[in-house]
Amino acid sequence: MTRLEQMLEETPYVAYLYGYPHKTAYRPFSPSLPLESVWAEERRDALFLYLHVPFCEMRCGFCNLFTAAGPRQDVVEGYLAALGRETRRVKEALGPATFARAAIGGGTPTLLDVAGLHTVFDLAEGVMGADLRNIPVSVEVSPETLDAGKLQALHSRGVDRVSIGVQSFLEPEVAAVKRPQKTAQVEAALELIRSFHFPTLNIDLIYGMEGQTVDSLLFSLRAALRFAPEELYLYPLYVRPLTFLGKKGRAWDDLRLALYRAGRDFLLSQGYTQVSMRMFRARHAPDAQGPVYRCQEDGMVGLGCGARSYTQGVHYSSEYAVGSREVRSIIAAYSERTEASFGEVGYGFQLDAGEQRRRYMLLSLLADGVDLAVYQERFRASAWEDFPELAELEAHGLARRGEGRVLLTPEGVERSDLIGPWLHSGGVRERMQEYSWR
Repeated sequence: MTRLEQMLEETPYVAYLYGYPHKTAYRPFSPSLPLESVWAEERRDALFLYLHVPFCEMRCGFCNLFTAAGPRQDVVEGYLAALGRETRRVKEALGPATFARAAIGGGTPTLLDVAGLHTVFDLAEGVMGADLRNIPVSVEVSPETLDAGKLQALHSRGVDRVSIGVQSFLEPEVAAVKRPQKTAQVEAALELIRSFHFPTLNIDLIYGMEGQTVDSLLFSLRAALRFAPEELYLYPLYVRPLTFLGKKGRAWDDLRLALYRAGRDFLLSQGYTQVSMRMFRARHAPDAQGPVYRCQEDGMVGLGCGARSYTQGVHYSSEYAVGSREVRSIIAAYSERTEASFGEVGYGFQLDAGEQRRRYMLLSLLADGVDLAVYQERFRASAWEDFPELAELEAHGLARRGEGRVLLTPEGVERSDLIGPWLHSGGVRERMQEYSWR
């Protein structure tokens, strides 16, 4: 039995792959790498700018993001001051750069007050030079932290996509994941967002919560569609180490698969297009605007504690933690850093040629497919020869060839969270297994 066949007999929910290599494969660099050298060979004409706000009003039971709940105002102010020091040092190292996309995430950026939000936008625009009114700009929000003043600030700074984590429109379901959320507050927040006419509203929902059924998921989907979101993300619930649910230690594989299929079929019946396992886009969603950006090819500048940055050869970030004490400790250390200290890259992963090819193939396959001609031109090699795993996926009905691409089949898409980890290199898997969660 091959490794793929063995994995197919086990859970389809291994891990969500939103980047490769995974952050648990990162390690300290010894010695640290000079920031200028990390970016020396990187194209800078279509970068992604990401700013991280590692604070939330509460910590949900499923969350493994780098975030601290309920921070004091002096902690927030100290963090924003450090973010300014980092931004200035990174801009000095980058020099002239053009940004094709920008996003502010967390955590919950709208935990910041209006002045704090403007501080972050001023760093993106005034220091980094991002042309926020002429590129796609996304911000994550929560029902509990939204008000008209904050939305006006986002609108005035050029935000064209607002993403809100709802998870469920049924209070008992969100209570099961330790999220004390009132549906009336959620609906009021969505109505308020819509009143500002942002071009794209994204709603995040979760399936697999305790007590959830196909009928209750469809109830939440219908409730979401009353607000006509241009995008909707359906996330399977995961149990992760050092989260409330990870400690609880339960999984619902059969339920999650049934819920996924019901949700997918419903959204397709309502005219949504499936972009990936999680993402669905409405017919009325605006066409992509601004410069072209492809995550497989273009770099990312991450600013803030917990943000990751990508060049072709180096991925780096601050150290990672989930436990609240460790997260607060890392944020406190970040807030004390000098501007000069941000010129050193001390923690991350160096990608050799093989890992660069694997990353390109993997991220392409899990999105719109591997364009074989583009791969050949980029790497002067055949994707089929570099990755015999593609033929194995095809043999199991999980991928197909068509129109010069290798694409996941519907059966492959619903097993994206198995296929992604299966395609990790042996070296990355070994590092991830050795990682000590804290």
